Amino acid sequence: MTTMKSEKTKFLSYTTMIALAVLLLVVVLTCVPYLVTIAFAEAPATADASPIFDVTVPQGYKQWELIAPAEEAAPLDELRAVVGNQTAIDAYQAGKLPFPDGTVLVKRAWKRKQSPEFASATIPGAATTVQVMVKDSKKYASTGGWGFGRFVDGKPVDEAQHRTCWGCHEARAKSRDYVFTRLAP
Repeated sequence: MTTMKSEKTKFLSYTTMIALAVLLLVVVLTCVPYLVTIAFAEAPATADASPIFDVTVPQGYKQWELIAPAEEAAPLDELRAVVGNQTAIDAYQAGKLPFPDGTVLVKRAWKRKQSPEFASATIPGAATTVQVMVKDSKKYASTGGWGFGRFVDGKPVDEAQHRTCWGCHEARAKSRDYVFTRLAP
């Protein structure tokens, strides 16, 4: 009798394991196509992307290496810092023009403010804009290979302002692959 119970228990355990394996297989086969579709789907344009160019503020840009600081006179009265991703830094250091695809430049800007501790010093005040340039020679072929984004409080400015980006860069910085900023020594 004990042998019969043991055989029955083994049979039930074996049957349970097969049923669980089949159930797991059904779940996996049901979910995998959905997960693959999500993984390979193109990200839709978001409200946080710039009009015309679909450029967004890159994650982690505040930790990128400094390319150069700048100061903008009146009426803007801004302090600025241009930072770049590693592709940009490598291109600048190698003196490589045109910049390679994948280059991303970010200009951070703040209102210029007098230091309360040191009368002759200027310090950053309130943040004003974050401006982004992305190099993709195929996607942005009609604008010298560059896509542009200008953001205030993390949101892109209107389309009219974005339409002015390319004309300004084309007119003033064509010989430097449409980039104003030079690497600070």
